[in-house]
Amino acid sequence: MRQSISIISLSLIILLATSFASTERVNKSEASTGLFWSTAKEEGDLLRKAQTDDDSSSLLLGDNQEEHQLDGGFSSLEGMLQWAIGHSDPAKLKEAAKDVQRLSPEELKARQMGIKELMEKLKMPSDAQLMKTAIDDLNNSSLSLEDRHRALEELLILVEPVDNANDMHKLGGLTAVIGELDHPDPEIRTISAWVLGKASQNNPVVQKQILELGPLTKLMEMVNSTFTEEAIKALYALSALIINNPEGQESFYREAGHLMLQNILSNSSTDIRLRRKSVFLVADLVENQLGSSNKAVLPFFSNQFFLKSVVDLIASPDLDLQEKALYAVKNLLQLRSTEALVFKEVCKLDVTLETMRQQLQQLMVDENFKGYAVDVESLRREVELIFLGKLDKVDTQVPT
Repeated sequence: MRQSISIISLSLIILLATSFASTERVNKSEASTGLFWSTAKEEGDLLRKAQTDDDSSSLLLGDNQEEHQLDGGFSSLEGMLQWAIGHSDPAKLKEAAKDVQRLSPEELKARQMGIKELMEKLKMPSDAQLMKTAIDDLNNSSLSLEDRHRALEELLILVEPVDNANDMHKLGGLTAVIGELDHPDPEIRTISAWVLGKASQNNPVVQKQILELGPLTKLMEMVNSTFTEEAIKALYALSALIINNPEGQESFYREAGHLMLQNILSNSSTDIRLRRKSVFLVADLVENQLGSSNKAVLPFFSNQFFLKSVVDLIASPDLDLQEKALYAVKNLLQLRSTEALVFKEVCKLDVTLETMRQQLQQLMVDENFKGYAVDVESLRREVELIFLGKLDKVDTQVPT
């Protein structure tokens, strides 16, 4: 941006008053903080020094003094003018004002047209305009693979603000991105899923819009992709769509999403990142069940094979996966539909928890892991107490 400022013609000094010398001064004094923005007082002082008896700025700008809203860093023409004045050499600014007074009507009109063209070049497009451009690119069937990838990357950044994400659907963006899930290139599919996940995360409005467009089945297919990044981003998108979204969860269960999760959790050859995301999603789905007293508990949560696939992860050498599995088991134990004896006899939860306790004790000796080990041991102990309490209830129900 500094280079752009330094080459602006001094002949436009009244509107965009800046010069090479003043820019160099700003660059040297403000190298670490970017451009210097003058205070209102400083701008006023400079403006008063530059004013003549006739309003030269009015001459340059023409009769229409109305503020034109810009889509970029300046909110109005006046804002651009004030910034320009604040970044100008007062002497040169005054001299430029005198030059303007000497212009003929024809020369003044030509100058005004030049300023208008410059403003158009300097004007930055709004986020909505950038999104529309990227979406139009995606809808262009002749677009190169590189440009298609670039358009998706731009959308990935643009959808982060909630307002932008909410605008995606009315701009046709969600339909366009969902269409890219069928693209033959795995990287295009990957970033498309990533965009959907980013746009819908913690956003009920966008979650609903995407779910109504029906990409759930395709995303679940992508989770089984041999291209690991595609599988990870597809699961990310699925999670973003259904977390805290009852309708999304119902659709997920109808599509046998629980079986997809069980396959991931029980397959030791699956990428560790995919297993972490899966067990985290399980913990969240179960927590949602716990928070809905009127909702019927889904039967697969008490399926012994499903439970075992979760409990077995506690024995994983990956510490992060261990912790996430503990959270999931903690929630599963609190479901009324799960049986304590299944956890004990089929899942061997008591043995697994004791093995983990011994591992954590060893980690506590290492200063690098002590804090982590103490926290996880607290969680492990909590899980153990819930488990023992569930077993005690079984013992009290056995007739003597």
